[in-house]
Amino acid sequence: MMNNGVKQKNGHTFKRIVKLLFKYHPVMVPILIFCVLFSAGVATVPAILQQKIIAIIEKYQVISDWNGALKQVLPIIIFLIILYVVSIILNVVYTQLLAILSQKFLSRLRIELFSVMQNLPIRYFDTNKHGDIMSRYTNDIDTIRELISNSIPAILRAAAVVLSVFVIMLYYSLYMTVLILAGVALMLIVSKKFGGGSAKYFLAQQKAIGKLEGFIQEMMNGQKVIKVFNHEEKSIDDLEVINEELRMTGFRANACANILGPVIMNIGNILYVIVAVVGGLLITLKVPNISLSQLFHQEFAFFGISFVVPFLNMTRQFTSNVNQLSQQVNVIVRSIAGAKRVFDLMDEEAEVDEGYVTLVNAIIDEEGNITETNNHTGRWAWKHPHGDGTTTYTELKGDVVLTEVDFAYVENKPVLHDISVYARPGQKVAFVGATGAGKTTITNLINRFYDIADGKIRYDGININKIKKADLRKSLGIVLQETNLFTGTVMDNIRYGNLEATDEQCIEAARLAGAHDFIKRLPEKYNTVLYNNGSNLSQGQRQLIAIARAAVADPPVMILDEATSSIDTRTEAIVQRGMDKLMEGRTVFVIAHRLSTVMNSDVIMVLDHGRIIERGTHQELIDKQGTYYQLYTGAFELE
Repeated sequence: MMNNGVKQKNGHTFKRIVKLLFKYHPVMVPILIFCVLFSAGVATVPAILQQKIIAIIEKYQVISDWNGALKQVLPIIIFLIILYVVSIILNVVYTQLLAILSQKFLSRLRIELFSVMQNLPIRYFDTNKHGDIMSRYTNDIDTIRELISNSIPAILRAAAVVLSVFVIMLYYSLYMTVLILAGVALMLIVSKKFGGGSAKYFLAQQKAIGKLEGFIQEMMNGQKVIKVFNHEEKSIDDLEVINEELRMTGFRANACANILGPVIMNIGNILYVIVAVVGGLLITLKVPNISLSQLFHQEFAFFGISFVVPFLNMTRQFTSNVNQLSQQVNVIVRSIAGAKRVFDLMDEEAEVDEGYVTLVNAIIDEEGNITETNNHTGRWAWKHPHGDGTTTYTELKGDVVLTEVDFAYVENKPVLHDISVYARPGQKVAFVGATGAGKTTITNLINRFYDIADGKIRYDGININKIKKADLRKSLGIVLQETNLFTGTVMDNIRYGNLEATDEQCIEAARLAGAHDFIKRLPEKYNTVLYNNGSNLSQGQRQLIAIARAAVADPPVMILDEATSSIDTRTEAIVQRGMDKLMEGRTVFVIAHRLSTVMNSDVIMVLDHGRIIERGTHQELIDKQGTYYQLYTGAFELE
């Protein structure tokens, strides 16, 4: 059984889905509701007309006037035919509108979910498996499709039929209505028992599906490593454990769900037999009937065939629709389980950005006066509004200063301690050190992928907390160790660094990075389509395109995180010449294990366990014969 807290959450999730339906489709939803209710109304009409037809036949049978009976019955039959034709037309409209609504709703939901995801902090993606996030776009949203296209319309129709039939039954006989309600009460108790039991298992099933997808994606990405280390059998064993978890949760959920239908159906069959037997006894014993119609019209009548036969049909209708409602409990529970996971992602806190300093195009005269403009000038300035209503402009130069910075990914587990870095415009600053020393973390803080715990980071004299994150990142170019190429042409991937760049600018950036020669040898040159992170290119070629992408962005500050780590020595020499041109006049932060790439840096900082232990030029550090000297000469002692 579900506790009250779970019930409230399920109810809240269901209401949220309904609210979104009305929000996205304020006109279409009411039309669909009308079609469903009309269809439900048509389903209850035969029970009323059947009683009238039987009463007419009984009346005219006494006097053997079959022509008179036919004259009264024929209009009823014609009315039924017209009603059913209209119902068919509305059903066609309803099915088409429902298909349109459900697909539009899911499309809108995916877009909104994706938009929310774009505003989440990097920390979220570091702590959640990508396959599990993907599962929310596929499996979880698909369960919502079932709810919208099947369950909600079925619930509306069944509820309308049950309510209508209940009123009709009260109108014809209170005795028989009480008898049927006793059977329905038993149905509801059974539905609550099994439906509540399956809820937690359906939620666990959706989580297990996400876990399985995350594992499979991880194994696909690491397929080469798996094969190199002969890890196939262990991977299969790990999959079997996760798959067994999914099997068990799925079994338990569906075991509870699948037993519900047959139980409810058989309770309905038993109730049908009881109604027939009791109705026959009431006719035989000539028991007076009590109904709302008699109370209103002050009439008196005994039980007869005209009451029992419609009641048998109404019993079928009533119990079958109650059964339909109970069957939808399983779909609703599964859908709510999926919707919860979707809404959990949508409700994640967006990346906080309290910045108010923006980056604007600028015209700078010979005296250094800055004027903001809407035209692209190739010159940029920080627009800094102040509390007194004034606004100042600071030229974007690339002056980056970190002062006594502390940082921890997890509270009370510091990664950086008292980091101070002074990078003046045009300087090349290099970070070297062992893996895990904190080199990449420093550049992540400059980008504000994470916020510092203590200290200051200033950009052109402005605290970066005051700069809007989008504008801050626009002024920075970055080449990561792990390249990410997107499905599209080579030209599209280079232009990713600057969507306003022309083809000529993209080609020039490729020349600068040393990528132009190999691109010209591709089947379609710059129009060659890349798939699966550029798997049809070598790792070095992918890295060259990533460098070209940074070059076309033309930012004043460049961050090169092991940018040449995947390139062979010969290609590195080619790229290095292009990189030297790219770095001219820019502030550059370089992270490298190959010390040959940082020898010409203005300052080299050696990190160890989150602290800067040495700083200086290449020659100064060599002369000190400290850690850098050991790294450069390979003179580390083995402990």
